[in-house]
Amino acid sequence: MSDTNEPVESGGPAGETPAAGAEGGRRVRVVLVDDHRMFRTGVQAEIGETGRTGVEVVGEAADVDQAVTVITATRPEVVLLDVHLPGGGGVEVLRRCAPLMADAERPVRFLALSVSDAAEDVIGVIRGGARGYVTKTITGTDLVDSVFRVQDGDAVFSPRLAGFVLDAFASTDAPPVDEDMDRLTQREREVLRLIARGYAYKEIAKQLFISVKTVESHVSAVLRKLQLSNRHELTRWATARRLV
Repeated sequence: MSDTNEPVESGGPAGETPAAGAEGGRRVRVVLVDDHRMFRTGVQAEIGETGRTGVEVVGEAADVDQAVTVITATRPEVVLLDVHLPGGGGVEVLRRCAPLMADAERPVRFLALSVSDAAEDVIGVIRGGARGYVTKTITGTDLVDSVFRVQDGDAVFSPRLAGFVLDAFASTDAPPVDEDMDRLTQREREVLRLIARGYAYKEIAKQLFISVKTVESHVSAVLRKLQLSNRHELTRWATARRLV
């Protein structure tokens, strides 16, 4: 269920240098972006004990607009970013935060943290500028290690996911193009995934903060562009491409 709370900020001002507190005296300021409050709470409990881990969670967000607001206000070193978010997904957060990633003196770096292990999702956020991608099966200890590695500028991937990136960039500077997917807008792709996961139109409307009529329009457009007849064919199409 989507979390529609206002963005949460904590910790000191964005420009404040945190005091040393973890093993080795290192600290890293982190923003959590995920539309499930319980998951954010779990991550906070697992890695946010600053004196022990060195990770200071300075903000949380549940959708794209909240994420951009909190990230801009807090300027963390690392953002833990879910891929599927209301308002355009993790890729949209990356697009809107591109100037922060490009800041030579205080870059904001992104580590995707998602339940999805679909190649399209991995490649999409890496193209968008994320420094790595790990799944939600990762342990707290490994997640802390990954956060510090991303802060240092390293690329971090769950073992199997690294292969997607290597395969995609092995022979070209751009990943392979899925012509069918390229026909769809970002919002149509979001609706496609939710339909394929069995969501009802009303549930999709609530998840994406749009009207049921708009959902129906997007579904019609997706079916037309992909030359499919109904949502059952659409689900099979999405499952074959591991989009579910």
